[in-house]
Parts: sequence; C-alpha cells; structure tokens
Amino acid sequence: MSVTAIVVAVLCVLVLGWVVRRVLAGREVREKSIEPEALYALLKAKKILLYDVRQPLDFLAHPEIIPGATRIAPKDIAGRTAAFPRDQHSVIYCTGGDDETSQMVLGKARALNFTRVKLLKGGLAAWKEKGYPVEAYTESFHLDTAT
Repeated sequence: MSVTAIVVAVLCVLVLGWVVRRVLAGREVREKSIEPEALYALLKAKKILLYDVRQPLDFLAHPEIIPGATRIAPKDIAGRTAAFPRDQHSVIYCTGGDDETSQMVLGKARALNFTRVKLLKGGLAAWKEKGYPVEAYTESFHLDTAT
C-alpha cells in the first residue's frame, strides 16, 4: 500500500469522525432544547430555574435579560454552580439558537453532572421574537480580555 493511500485513508477516517461528532452534538442539542412558549409557561408556574450564559460582549449589544434569569458568565460556570442542586430543572440561554456558547455550556453542565438542563431554542432572539418580556440588565460585568 502506498503512502498516498495511507494518508488518504487516515484523512477519510478523521473527516468521518468529525462528521459523526457534529451529528451527535446536533442531536443532543435538539433533544435538550425547549421552545420559548414552553419556557414561558414553566417560568409563570415557577417550576424552572433560568440562567443567562451569554458572553460579556453580547451584553454590550443587548443589555437585557429574561425576567427571573440569573446571569452566569460562561467562564464562571464551574465556580458559580458548585452549590446548585444537580437534579433541578434548569434552562440556559445565549443570544441565538445555534450559538456555540450554548453548546459549550451544555457540555460543561453535563460534565458537572447536571442532569436536567435544557437550552432555550433560538436563545434570547427567539424569546424576544415571540414578544415575551425582557428587562434591562443593570448589573456591572467585566469584559474578558487577554493579558
């Protein structure tokens, strides 16, 4: 077998592995998502905890938050959630629906043994599009900057 054939075979295996991981990640995100209407009903019934996990720069563009949400910067999740119950029904959201931050935070939540965490499908944008309320976010926050 020539070196070229081996290189092509290795590249095919790597690409196939990448595609499979992306498909599985997409399926998990779909399975772990909640529609804005369902979240609204759960919030009204006070049956869920809500966390805003948007990046600090997103707050500069959209300084608002869903009423009742707790703001947790993605980099602070492990420390801020240490005392949280792992089996509490919770929802996290970012700015938009396909936001990589949501996927990253879902992975962190899973790694921290949170068993009942969902993503808000479409994020804050979908929530606002449905006409659901938001309020001004007035707490201070720090931009993450490289030093």
